[in-house]
Amino acid sequence: MHDVGKLLILSGLLILIIGVAFYFTGKGGIPFGRLPGDIVIRRKNVMIMFPIVSMLILSVILTIVLNLLSRWFR
Repeated sequence: MHDVGKLLILSGLLILIIGVAFYFTGKGGIPFGRLPGDIVIRRKNVMIMFPIVSMLILSVILTIVLNLLSRWFR
């Protein structure tokens, strides 16, 4: 039961960190989803977005955070 509590605290902290990051990137002027390298296709009634660079940056940040957390909880 102790491990379940740790897991819930960890997932809550992770969601909080992601939420704060999205809040401050929107306020700070970082165009997440509109970076150079993100592909946007616009037609008459359709807009398709492929945020390739944004997802690469998010992947690197999450990898670093999760590695730090896994070392901390070991």
